[in-house]
Amino acid sequence: MEPDKPEKYRFDDLDRRLVALLMRDGRAPVAKLADILNVSRSTVQNRLDRMLQSGALLGFTARVREDYEDGQINAMMMIKISGKSTTQVIANLRRLPELRRVHTTSGKWDLVAEIRVQTLAEFDRTLREVRQINNIETSETSILLTSV
Repeated sequence: MEPDKPEKYRFDDLDRRLVALLMRDGRAPVAKLADILNVSRSTVQNRLDRMLQSGALLGFTARVREDYEDGQINAMMMIKISGKSTTQVIANLRRLPELRRVHTTSGKWDLVAEIRVQTLAEFDRTLREVRQINNIETSETSILLTSV
């Protein structure tokens, strides 16, 4: 381990419960979280501070319901890579802002990419750009219609 690199933060049960509460309500007051977790307010604040400082907790975000984002197209693209070029392919995929996340997987597909665009023209262009990346053998894309 590098001398100035902090040790990886290890979540305990209280941390996991705290993060689960924050994922449901990222704006919950520290006092309310402490009450739910049956610990002191300072315990919750110290845990949050340590998780943020260590980088284990990246921050707090607002999530928008999918049906509030009219006209948005969401899709999942499964990608098969030829050879041992996964790192190179991932680096090229990360350059495409339309790909919100890229996941490595086990099974038939090497990667799964989450796509979010505003128009079918952007969707078509994004598919073409992905398919032009060297060492992508094949892909299969499904547009997400309704979340249930």
